[in-house]
Amino acid sequence: MVTGARGSPRLLDLVRARCRVRHLSIRTEHAYVGWIRRFILANGKRHPRDMGGAEVTAFLTVLAMRHRVAAGTQNQALAALLFLYRDVLGVELPWMDAVVRAKRPRRVPVVLAVEEVLRLLRAMEGRTGLLAGLLYGTGMRLMEALRLRIKDVDFVQHQIIVREGKGGKDRHVPLPERLTDALHEEIARALQLHEDDLRAGHGAVWLPDALARKYPNAARERGWQNVFPAQRLSRDPRDGVMRRHHLDESVLQRAVRSARLRAGIVKPASCHTLRHSFATHLLEAGQDIRTIQQLLGHKDLSTTQIYTHVLNRGVLGVRSPLDRLPGA
Repeated sequence: MVTGARGSPRLLDLVRARCRVRHLSIRTEHAYVGWIRRFILANGKRHPRDMGGAEVTAFLTVLAMRHRVAAGTQNQALAALLFLYRDVLGVELPWMDAVVRAKRPRRVPVVLAVEEVLRLLRAMEGRTGLLAGLLYGTGMRLMEALRLRIKDVDFVQHQIIVREGKGGKDRHVPLPERLTDALHEEIARALQLHEDDLRAGHGAVWLPDALARKYPNAARERGWQNVFPAQRLSRDPRDGVMRRHHLDESVLQRAVRSARLRAGIVKPASCHTLRHSFATHLLEAGQDIRTIQQLLGHKDLSTTQIYTHVLNRGVLGVRSPLDRLPGA
């Protein structure tokens, strides 16, 4: 990396600091820092102030043509570089209009049939089985489920409050009754871990900066603890404090993949497939699309309408002309 007064280690620290001022997630921060580092290395460790639209366009072109990254990945790299120039360096971007964003293909989501969901869930057990059931039963995104706090599980009203979903929005989703007992057990386990951590001098869960300042004691309160805590304590990259974070997403991702193979499901199903299946099966059951939009947390109804295309296939859609031929 470039060193000195304009060295990139110092620059990357500025990027991290600006990410935290903007309250970006730690995942976004890591992604932005990674792309900015790659951009600097790809241009001979030159400082970004000495570069502009030509270098950004060339970098994105190499990603697409040589590395064949997906459109979403290319756009994430562009977002990181725009953040660097606009928010960190404060540089005007007269060349911005010349940088073309990759067009993401509009694909019909992979959806499991009800019988396939049943086979998948029966092939899972324990914490990961409970989490997979929550993804299908509530329509939550993977990280929304993993970041769930104890206080946001409402057993009385049979609902879950999803905090800070995509776009920073809160919403309510139904709490499946058949998961109630398992959730009670999981929360009891989480609280026992919390008590053990407190006795060991830890027990303060991570909170957003504003909440941590407003409620200095909240991080050790029972309600703020994660429903699905990690097995071990780890050092928080934001402040260096040893604390217990939520379960890592890779644990559930591997469990779903393994269960899919055991269940003999050939569709490329993932954790997000359970969210797609939630929406599609509600539509099949006659639920109105506006309600489904609210449950999924979609800003635009057109995003939810993609599931109507799924319903237009097979026996629920147009009958093939082959099946109309005499003797067919």
